[in-house]
Amino acid sequence: MSEGSFTREHPSPRYQALMQAYQDLHANGSAEQGIPASAMFPGQSLTEHVGELMRIVREYGVRTMLDYGCGKAMLYRPVNDIRLGDGRTFTCVQELLGVEVSLYDPAYLPYRERPQGRYDLVVCTDVLEHCAEEDLPWIIDDLFAYAGKALFANIACYPAKKTLPSGENAHCTVRGTDWWEAQIRTSALRYPHVRFRFVCTSIVDGERENALIDG
Repeated sequence: MSEGSFTREHPSPRYQALMQAYQDLHANGSAEQGIPASAMFPGQSLTEHVGELMRIVREYGVRTMLDYGCGKAMLYRPVNDIRLGDGRTFTCVQELLGVEVSLYDPAYLPYRERPQGRYDLVVCTDVLEHCAEEDLPWIIDDLFAYAGKALFANIACYPAKKTLPSGENAHCTVRGTDWWEAQIRTSALRYPHVRFRFVCTSIVDGERENALIDG
């Protein structure tokens, strides 16, 4: 199968190797990096985006949400205090957003079962840069296919601090905003009913800079 023809049903060999690596890290952590399994990919990167998610929920009347690539989904367990800028706190994302949540992460056993149907909002944070470049067309398309109304994602356009068991950087695809925008808009053309926002974060002179891809 040639590059560019991979699909969800037939992903690339690279995808399968990465999936095995992430499954191992989830289950065993990384002794070399001093990260226990419980702290590996906890799914807490959603925290900085809750304000944006609250806006989307209100604007589009969201009632159901899918977190695609949720990791261990720690923010969905009622043991956290999510603090907003106005001082309010919430125990979990469901309480904060007031929506029904489904969780999916193919690399983490408790959430490995593939979701069915569509969801008003699909959220994907700290995921796409961890995927093999040759699989990103079908993965991005997958995000749009699940979304009934809206899609929100963020992308890190810089190397990660974590490494894979092979020694490779955990951010497998490090590309600029223009490259990501081309991938995203190609998929978006097939789903004109879906409103979307992707936040691409780069490091410039040691500072984080965000670029938005909206549609």
